[in-house]
Amino acid sequence: MSELKRHMGLFHLTMYGVGLILGAGIYVLIGEAVGFAGNSVWISFLLGTIVAIFAGLSYAELCALFPKAAAEYTFVKHAFKNNFIAFIIGWLTAITSMITAATVALGFGGYFIQFVNLPITISAILLIVGLSIVNFIGIKESTWANTIFAIITAGGLGLIIFLGMTFDTTENIDYFEAPNGMTGIILAFVLIFFAFIGFEDMANVAEEVKRPKKTLPRAIILSVVITGIIYVLVALSVVRILNWEELGRSSAPLADVADQAIGFGGGLTLSVIALFATASTVLITLVAGSRILYGMARSGSLPLLLSKVHSKTKTPWIAVIGIFVTSVAFAFIGDIVIVANITVFAVVITFAMINLSVIVLRYTEPQLERPFRVPLNIGKFPILPLVGFVVTVYMAIQFEMTIMAVGLGIIGVGVVFYLIFNRSRKIQ
Repeated sequence: MSELKRHMGLFHLTMYGVGLILGAGIYVLIGEAVGFAGNSVWISFLLGTIVAIFAGLSYAELCALFPKAAAEYTFVKHAFKNNFIAFIIGWLTAITSMITAATVALGFGGYFIQFVNLPITISAILLIVGLSIVNFIGIKESTWANTIFAIITAGGLGLIIFLGMTFDTTENIDYFEAPNGMTGIILAFVLIFFAFIGFEDMANVAEEVKRPKKTLPRAIILSVVITGIIYVLVALSVVRILNWEELGRSSAPLADVADQAIGFGGGLTLSVIALFATASTVLITLVAGSRILYGMARSGSLPLLLSKVHSKTKTPWIAVIGIFVTSVAFAFIGDIVIVANITVFAVVITFAMINLSVIVLRYTEPQLERPFRVPLNIGKFPILPLVGFVVTVYMAIQFEMTIMAVGLGIIGVGVVFYLIFNRSRKIQ
């Protein structure tokens, strides 16, 4: 029986997912993506939607099977019956939160520079500092507040879509123009997959959802489809308003698009929405990341020190400091594309394991009741998780060697930590 109150129905959970996904990714990275793919950037977003749906279907089946918090760790542990593999996936999930906070904070800096002339990296670090203090003091989020935020964020993108549909242009836009060919489209697809990150966090509120075995799968799929449609429409709209070469050079792409369409007031409005979207995403990831560290520490997978709760604020303050320090370190990299790519590398490894977990569990625990099953099966074997696994592995090998080296280095640090930590526990 869950100790948490089940208060989220299908609408609130779907909006929660839409808010998590829409967050800040598209506000931050669409300019860089257009620089790679040109007018064909909509194809990159379509590919991202398809891959996210594959992963979403796998999460949906697993959430219906195991509607518990600490989702990825739980899924992989059940599938592989191996603490080490489960720890590495939990480790990657925690690290992803830290890098995501740094990536989005850099995006915040790109929009903030229009109001205060501060270097982007400095603005990013100041944001992380401020929100880490909020994280330490304590934060209570209601589903209504999240729903309202999702609507505001979507409203900004809705404005871009409206401007794109009504923009009076004499140019004939070739939506298949790709200056770097298919390579550019794939590079953009791998980069913008960052914009789809978030729906997996829906699994971690399973214990607060009404009828989770039915509600979670539906909400996950709905949120991915809704955001995918919005993203593709935005991608078609921005290149209609502003030349792709100008977009590729912009640190505040959607603000520049609104400026071009309706003047300075439009850009200002989009910048304000983007600031709220990015700041909120950073806060959510800092809070989630610290709770992942706290949860893993309580389960004995990390040092018990990280599970310490402050006597006054009732927050896991050591974990909060850990997330803060690591996020600031990644923000010092300064290049948003590099930091985002490191995040996506970690995410696609996690998604590959989630897809594989669905396949493994079909054979190791076929007797379990599955309120939701991924469609398209040959007997027990699910086809779509296999496709999702292959695609995510393909994505993982598309990164530059530097990104792959950093990603594998993060996994390597996790492996070393696991071995040392477990050996020290045995000695004690």
